[in-house]
Parts: sequence; structure tokens; C-alpha cells
Amino acid sequence: MPVLKIGSLVGEHDTRLWRIIHHHLEEAYAKKDFSSLSLVGCDETSSKKGHNYVTVFADLKSREVVYATQGKNAETVKCFADELANHHASADQVKEVAIDMSKAFIKGGKDYLPPFNKCHVVKALNEVQDEVRRIEQRENPVLRKTRYIWLKNLTAKQKQTLEDLPTKNLKTAKVYQMKLVFQDIYKTYTCPVLAEGAIKNHFTGIMRYFTSGLTSGSMKGINSRIQNTKRRARGFRNINNLIAMIYLENTNLEFDLPM
Repeated sequence: MPVLKIGSLVGEHDTRLWRIIHHHLEEAYAKKDFSSLSLVGCDETSSKKGHNYVTVFADLKSREVVYATQGKNAETVKCFADELANHHASADQVKEVAIDMSKAFIKGGKDYLPPFNKCHVVKALNEVQDEVRRIEQRENPVLRKTRYIWLKNLTAKQKQTLEDLPTKNLKTAKVYQMKLVFQDIYKTYTCPVLAEGAIKNHFTGIMRYFTSGLTSGSMKGINSRIQNTKRRARGFRNINNLIAMIYLENTNLEFDLPM
């Protein structure tokens, strides 16, 4: 239930309720022990459409949020690494991190944590695929209403539609085939030596997948819960209140509340 609605039910201003929430949340979070943390996922979300970003770090084993902070730059990675010292942990114990491929996160990852994530590589390929399709369909109407055929796992009907398209000379089809080949690299090669010859861009980070097998798939579930939190509250005027709700709903906190 949104805090504003709770305030109206109990006859209290929501600002005071938020102060109470932040007080007990800070006490509970301070007691968290991250000494066993070794696999970390990192992703960003926005408090409002298009701005006011929050970067979220999660334990990919327990799937709980371990740190959330305003911003989405390299400094957020440093803040996370520094915060670990307050919870019986350090950045040195993090063996692998699945991190966004943005330049800021890549820099933060290289400086403070080991980077890169298969899921974001595939996402980048899909973005290129869709951009080529949108440009080409301006001159080739056969591509209209085919967006999801090129981007997702296909149903039998969609596979048939794809096979029926005159794809031989389409740039979109050529990009699609390159994308499939790239995805097959992840599926087929388990040896870093063999995979090395197939990947050039973002070499160091991408190659980590073949030794760790780590992806940030579970970050999608966390991000989905955060989106639901924002929808229930109809947005947050204060970004710190959003961060508080991220912890409350995605971190296993123990509260010592007065009886």
C-alpha cells in the first residue's frame, strides 16, 4: 500500500511516516552481513520516465538487493565497493559481476569490479537489429509489422512468416543471421580459446562469460518488482523514498521494532 494512502488511513502526514521508515531501514541495513557475497549483478532504473536514475546492485546467489544509490555513472560502482566495508566485506571478494555495457559502468567495473554480462551483449545486438529493420522498412514495406519476429523466440506461426519473407537481399535478414551466429558462440563454445576467435569488440569483458557462465538474468526479476513498486505508488517525488522501497521489498532485512 502506498505510504500516502497509509497516512490518510491513520491520520498522519506521509512525510512523518517516511522519516520513520528511513530510520528503521537504516538501522536494519547497517546490520546486513555481506561477507559471503561473491557474484554481483548491476542494473539501473529510473524514478521517473527518462531521468533521476537509481543504480541497483544485487547478490546473484540470494537474489537480494545489497546496495542502491542515486545515479548511473562510474561513481555508483565506487560507492558500492566502498559500502561493502561497512558490512564485513570488500570489493576484493567479488569474483564476478554482470554489469551493464554503458561506458560509465564499464569504466566503474574496470576500476572497482570485474565487468561484463552476456545478457547486455545480446540486448545490444537486438537494438542494432531493430534499428536496421526500422530504416530498411521505409523503402521495403514487406518489413512492416515484423519487429518481434526478428527479436524474440519465435512461435511456429512466426517462424513460418519469417520463412515466407523475401529475405535474400534484406539487410535486416543479414543482421539477423549475424546475430544468430553471435548467439551461437555463447551456446556452442565452452572453451575460451575457441571463443576468442569469434569476438572482437569489448573483448575482455565478454570473454569473462566463457570462464564464469555468469549473466544478470535475475536482475530482470528485481527490476520488474521495482517497476511494480513505482506503479503502485504512482511515482516517487523523492528519489530517496524509492531507494527505501527498493530495500524494503528486495532485501532480507531484520527490524528491531518497538512493541
